[in-house]
Amino acid sequence: MTRDAPAVGRNWAGNLAYSARRLVEPASLAELTDLVRRAPRLRVLGSRHCFNDIADTDGVLVSLRALAGEGFLLDGRRVVRLPAGARYGDVAPSLHAAGVAFRNLASLPHISIGGAVQTGTHGSGDAARSLAGHIAAIEMIAPDGTPRRLARGEHDFAGAVVALGALGIVTHLEVEVEPTFDVAQRVFDGGAWDLILGDLDAVTSAASSVSLFTTWRDPDAIDQIWTKSRAGDRGLDPAAVGARPADGPRHPIPGADPAPATEQGGVAGPWFERLPHFRLAFTPSAGAELQSEYLVDRTDAVAAIEAIRALADRVSPLLQICEVRTVAADDLWLSGAYGRDTVGIHFTWVPDEPAVRALLPHIEAALPESARPHWGKLFTLDAGALRERYPRWRDFWELRDRLDPERRFENAYLRRLAV
Repeated sequence: MTRDAPAVGRNWAGNLAYSARRLVEPASLAELTDLVRRAPRLRVLGSRHCFNDIADTDGVLVSLRALAGEGFLLDGRRVVRLPAGARYGDVAPSLHAAGVAFRNLASLPHISIGGAVQTGTHGSGDAARSLAGHIAAIEMIAPDGTPRRLARGEHDFAGAVVALGALGIVTHLEVEVEPTFDVAQRVFDGGAWDLILGDLDAVTSAASSVSLFTTWRDPDAIDQIWTKSRAGDRGLDPAAVGARPADGPRHPIPGADPAPATEQGGVAGPWFERLPHFRLAFTPSAGAELQSEYLVDRTDAVAAIEAIRALADRVSPLLQICEVRTVAADDLWLSGAYGRDTVGIHFTWVPDEPAVRALLPHIEAALPESARPHWGKLFTLDAGALRERYPRWRDFWELRDRLDPERRFENAYLRRLAV
């Protein structure tokens, strides 16, 4: 039966205390449907890995943890149907055992599938779409309590996949998979920005996934390059970019204990043990941190990196690590990669939210106007700026008005963004 959690608590980073009156965990889809029909305002809480109030509400928070059972392959198709409340790291081993794999994973396997997709979360790779870009169909409980399934190609689908939780409660997702594969991860120390930016395409295409890490303490150098290679990848020539092979395991944050990081050293292993940066059994990243990310048009990538480089003396005192990686284009209305190949510039900050929020407007003003924020991280761009950066912005809010005319899934976050 439906269980009321005794306290709602805080998000994973601890910078946000949820304001909801109740946190409810339905034990069945029938109980979830009944809750949707009765509660005047509600939002879904995933794995609490968002750094802003996107999941908060003054109504009821809903956890789908009790519904996060096993998924199953759909007959005759390379698609797996999965519960939205499941975490990627929990379902990946069973998929591998069945001979299939997700095409990509984010750096953290700790995040829920529904939360990652609804916020446009991504992994890395020139040919790798965001996690939402591999969704074949989405199932949800609409605001009136009726079940609805939208498949790729159907009306409203492209607006409903990355939807910020505004259209209903996503219960299941049908995700494209492929035959399981191995990945070898290698880490290189050092690197010169001038050499890298001279031919950024050559660097990011060297492996299936390439991440550039820098603290910006030296604006001319980066700290590490991480590559994740499948069979047939060309491989990175470290000397060409002023780097050298690491002499042991590394954490993305220089000097941090590398134990939480996935295996490196070029040892091939299953995709789910190499594509994330961190192991599921460990606290990911720094733990005590804040995050922001901006996704720019691939054609603006060098200009965007140079803009942050020019702010290095202001960025570095608040920074734990900055990661640059690539994402392939998709057609999802609120995706950071909508309509263009994309480069993400990600910031892991020290946990000083007032100082970070004071810095963000300067970063946002310096970046090219193609920069789009990650929906689950800290940003200060307002609705007017966002409207100019998403060609289907008005279409999305018209879809929201049509599907949720009573604003039952609205919260303060959505009110700040709505046109």
